[in-house]
Amino acid sequence: MGNHNTIFGENYNPLGHIAILGDKKPLRLESGKKLSSFPIAYQTYGQLNPDKSNAILVCHALTGDQFVGGENPHTKREGWWNNIIGKGNILDTDKYFVICSNVLGSCMGSAGPASENPETGKKWQLDFPVITVGDMVKAQKMLVESLGIEKLFCIIGGSAGGMQALEWVSKYSDMVYSAIPMATSYRMSPQNIGFDEVGRQAIMNDPNWHNGKYSEKGAVPQSGLAVARMAAHITYLSEKALFRKFGRKLQNKQKIGFDFTNVDFQIESYLRHQGASFVDRFDANSYLYLTKALDYFDLEAEAGGRLADAFSNCLTKICLVSFSSDWMFPTEDTKTIVKALNAVAANVSFVEIETDKGHDAFLLDEPVLHKTMKGFIEGNAKELGIWAKAQ
Repeated sequence: MGNHNTIFGENYNPLGHIAILGDKKPLRLESGKKLSSFPIAYQTYGQLNPDKSNAILVCHALTGDQFVGGENPHTKREGWWNNIIGKGNILDTDKYFVICSNVLGSCMGSAGPASENPETGKKWQLDFPVITVGDMVKAQKMLVESLGIEKLFCIIGGSAGGMQALEWVSKYSDMVYSAIPMATSYRMSPQNIGFDEVGRQAIMNDPNWHNGKYSEKGAVPQSGLAVARMAAHITYLSEKALFRKFGRKLQNKQKIGFDFTNVDFQIESYLRHQGASFVDRFDANSYLYLTKALDYFDLEAEAGGRLADAFSNCLTKICLVSFSSDWMFPTEDTKTIVKALNAVAANVSFVEIETDKGHDAFLLDEPVLHKTMKGFIEGNAKELGIWAKAQ
């Protein structure tokens, strides 16, 4: 299996890879519906070693994609975790085989409302079945198995990606040697569900949504999708970070304008930019599906009200990471997971990182996070002898 990134080697495929899954055995969704012959888009970095023991699965966040490193061919920007992947980096592509797939329900090549329904030849739109985080992970498991990998060395993910990592640990621990869930929780809080619903309502009340059939009308619910992103983006930051970055500074003016059309404050300009740029790269219906999937996520409820039972068969070594200023998934949520894992004598470690960068800190330059990840991964790799096999 070759190296697929120009920064890390030759034979780069700018469109990533598409696996068609569910041909022989359809994917049974939690809703009871089935998907067969469905695409999952993915990207790989590095080489799979002979005994296939060096595979790391990276799970992206809510509206992320499979382009962890290098250049994203769609946005022409750097991969979203370019600061940790590559030769000599934390995810050293000379030693590890890194996989990242676009989650089920998204719009970057995987099956979702924006993809083609094989039965009709048209976009699924709202005919696509509602999916869950559990369904996303089932599709990832099918992909991993299609690559001939029986056990993953590590699973890493932040935010929604952290939920996927926890789902893996809960349901398929025998396939996961180690995991690093960060900035995440075992369930969505009422506040987070509320923010998601505000975003969905913004999209569905846009006159260009057309009950989800906007592509047939040649339209895009741009305003609604932009507002949804603006509302969500506020939750990704902390109040201190917003004050540090913007304060109450005015945007290219000396005094307030006393109107509603023009921008007064820099924070307004920033959020409008975030909304506008998001519309250019993401599908509105996919946003509905993915936020709903997160809202349904609740490992405690699945386990009958006792979170520890969700990890009763845990064989995975786990390093949980939280951030002190993350009010979307606060440290208290992570401590609850730690207690549940301790209750079943799981191998778990935990670190809370002091930062004012908020929920998005896992994507940014956080030296303590990077040191933690590096130490955990290298220690486990040494224990398994992965580095020796890579030489």
